[in-house]
Amino acid sequence: MNSNALSRRNFVQLVGLGLAGMGAAGLAGCAGQSAPADSSAKDDDGFKLVEDGKLTLVSNFYFPPFVSMNEKTGDYEGFDVDLYKAICEKLSLEPNILPTVQFDTIIPTIKQGGKADVSLGAITITDAREQEIDFSDPYLDSNQSIVVRKDATATTAEQLNADGMQIAVQGGTSGEEWAKENLPKATIVPLDDIIQALTGVQSNLYAACITDLPVSSYEIKIAYSDLMIPEGGEIPTGEQYGVVISKDQPGLTKAINKALADIQSDGTMDSLQQKWFGQTL
Repeated sequence: MNSNALSRRNFVQLVGLGLAGMGAAGLAGCAGQSAPADSSAKDDDGFKLVEDGKLTLVSNFYFPPFVSMNEKTGDYEGFDVDLYKAICEKLSLEPNILPTVQFDTIIPTIKQGGKADVSLGAITITDAREQEIDFSDPYLDSNQSIVVRKDATATTAEQLNADGMQIAVQGGTSGEEWAKENLPKATIVPLDDIIQALTGVQSNLYAACITDLPVSSYEIKIAYSDLMIPEGGEIPTGEQYGVVISKDQPGLTKAINKALADIQSDGTMDSLQQKWFGQTL
């Protein structure tokens, strides 16, 4: 899958070691109508939702610890899932989570409208994406990372940028963009999700994987002990994550920005970071 967001530069050290629809029914206070002084955030400037009274989320749920599926319960979970539910609570809307989709379909889905209102899932704010959709204010900072096997001999960008080197990435992400730009001699292999990429590195199918630092740090800690982020493997891209919203729904963007500010000020953001990262960042 860059303002006053929370610093992620020390993530590895701290953790041990991410559409607007045009549905028939809409909320009160549509654009052009004056809202009462005591109206809720969802009435400010007006916005329409795919389902009345619900904020519908689309995401790729293979990007822990931000978005994933609990194999035992079948429930969606993660930092961004909890943040989304906190936003729903602030807007007095019910959560409505759609089945997982491939990451590179998310921006087109939100842009087209009619299926989902928002997307969260460690989605980096970029100029190219902002040509298609709107982002909320940033809520978290991140960098990219190189992941290799612990017994790998090629561990630096210079060593991996060579003919015959296959580098795994999740298709459509900023990790793929970085790899294509900075490893032009290598073969970049876009995959459906980051778990496929990490497993491919683990099995020696790929020489390395490029992905968000919080994700690689988390996965190495809980599931891929034979992989590592080598010395110098943190890539200082200075990325920031935001909520994806349709350009046709400026009122929804405004409401979500207010919700994010409230989540930060009332301590909810700190609590979610403690839960998922083990520290307040």
